Amino acid sequence: MRLEISRQALLSMQHHAEHIYPNECCGFFYGVEGDVRRVEIIQRVQNAREGDQRRRFQIDPRDYQKAEKFALDHELDLLGVYHSHPDHPAVPSGHDLKVAMPWFSYIIVSVQDGDTARVRSWRLTDNREFEEEEIAVNELENENSTTEKPT
Repeated sequence: MRLEISRQALLSMQHHAEHIYPNECCGFFYGVEGDVRRVEIIQRVQNAREGDQRRRFQIDPRDYQKAEKFALDHELDLLGVYHSHPDHPAVPSGHDLKVAMPWFSYIIVSVQDGDTARVRSWRLTDNREFEEEEIAVNELENENSTTEKPT
């Protein structure tokens, strides 16, 4: 399993995570599904979790609907969700496992003391366990690549 992402899209996720710190950020990423998942667009969304957002995130179901519509309208695949782990490793939590969907990639940005420490991606196996997915950073941007969709 491999996920290819542009340096700009990756930096945008990291900046989002650092900006929202010490709370968890969240968002979607879109692209093309194939032998390699290629991330073309990211979209920041509001953490809809009520109360303490330092250890949990929640995405409003309406944001999921909008994300699915955006993917259909732009002939893209909704590839997954990213979120941050403030002052914790970029490893899925028990809660992450509980709410995960098997076809998505899950990028986790570990933010330690306000700075990105590590970024990792995960996918569910058939046994509902997370398996790490290799992240390949694409240094080249093309004219059709957008790093962030406005909310």
